[in-house]
Amino acid sequence: MFHKEGAKIILISTFLATVIILSSAYVFPDTIWLQKTIQITALLLLILVLQFFRNPVRAIEVNDYNIIAPVDGKVVVIEEVEEPEYFKDKRLQVSIFMSPINVHVTRYCTSGKVKYSKYHPGKYLVAWHPKASTENERTTIVVENRI
Repeated sequence: MFHKEGAKIILISTFLATVIILSSAYVFPDTIWLQKTIQITALLLLILVLQFFRNPVRAIEVNDYNIIAPVDGKVVVIEEVEEPEYFKDKRLQVSIFMSPINVHVTRYCTSGKVKYSKYHPGKYLVAWHPKASTENERTTIVVENRI
């Protein structure tokens, strides 16, 4: 299963990979090694695009007592920060780094009632940039847990 936001990119990538794979034999008819190199490269790039937009079904035990990681990746920072948007005081921030091979789908981490949601248009700074958390495109969501 693939994420719906990737449909256009997946279709374009599949079309381009197919064209490159099929036309390489006509463009380089006398150079088999070059044909195969181009074909394998196109196929590997297509696989990377498909891997990036995959959305596997997760078996998750849903209850009011569990908090799950909202994304795949590696927890890189857990720190107390000032939250200026909703709570306007100190909160615990958990930062998760997602590499290109991680599933890039964000899920709710707990059950409950959505109390606040706001989309923030922004930049596309690399994840390790110090201001990526505040200047990149993002959505703030506050969920009130029943517990």
